[in-house]
Amino acid sequence: MADRPTLSAADAALLREQHYNATVNSVVDVHSDLRILRIDPDSGMPGFEPGQYTVLGLGHWEEAIDGSEHELARPRDAEKLVRRAYSFSCPMLDDAGDLLPPSETPFAEFYIALVQRSDIHPPSLTPRLFQLSAGDRLFMGDKVTGHYTLEPVAPGDNVVLAATGTGEAPHTGMVAQLLAGGHTGRVAVVTCVRHRRDLAYAKAFGELESRYDGFRYLMLTTREPENVDPSAVGYVGKRYLQDYFDSGDFEREAGFPLEPERTHVFLCGNPSMIGAPHRTRAGDDRYPTPRGMVEVLENRGFRIDERDRPGNLHFEKYW
Repeated sequence: MADRPTLSAADAALLREQHYNATVNSVVDVHSDLRILRIDPDSGMPGFEPGQYTVLGLGHWEEAIDGSEHELARPRDAEKLVRRAYSFSCPMLDDAGDLLPPSETPFAEFYIALVQRSDIHPPSLTPRLFQLSAGDRLFMGDKVTGHYTLEPVAPGDNVVLAATGTGEAPHTGMVAQLLAGGHTGRVAVVTCVRHRRDLAYAKAFGELESRYDGFRYLMLTTREPENVDPSAVGYVGKRYLQDYFDSGDFEREAGFPLEPERTHVFLCGNPSMIGAPHRTRAGDDRYPTPRGMVEVLENRGFRIDERDRPGNLHFEKYW
């Protein structure tokens, strides 16, 4: 268990009263390392567009889950919050199974993977978030920000939402908003994870796919038997987004072509998957190695959406 700054119970209670402004509504544990956290802010639900994000926080004084990497306790951190940005997610379906757009969701939902160890520095927030239960208190930022939204999408455009892991979070709200608004273009979500059990929203997406002809949900895995065992039934090898799109498999399985003239692609998740180019002093864009989705799609005629040059290839800039 990680060390934490030592505070008395009374001091910790006072700090919670001072800093915390939201209550855990409920927790959906997908498995031991993946959960959906639903939160009731004291001031009510903030207005946000699907794809935007806010900040969650807990005090350094809070316990971390057992097995977390050892943290060095620093006295100056004893009364501070550990904070991190998280995109809003959305359940997409209400308790009755009806489509639930983000604007009608009565709680703030976040999709969180447990990080217990890091090559850079010991993770501080998720080992604490995984200690929370319904009724517990925490900090939620009152500022909502981000430009990774559906604002540039026209009603008839095709929309492709590609993600790794919990990068799928903002795409849940985007899909619910598009379907609730009667979007006439095609919509496809494709998410790459290690194991199928890491797809927390697969059931809801599957239900929506069965109801809406213009919506497709596609899942890629990298560590299931069919990915790593050549003798397994249906062996396909490891399937990564870059190869999936470059090979044409996405278009075959989604059922529509990647036409830059009428398609917007949204990318969220591992920065290596996104592969945003680095602009050199000479003004040239240099792609990272190994290649990411940006290089794959720019080779297909897509263009990064920038403030001074609108495009059809979108990814969040807070990495």
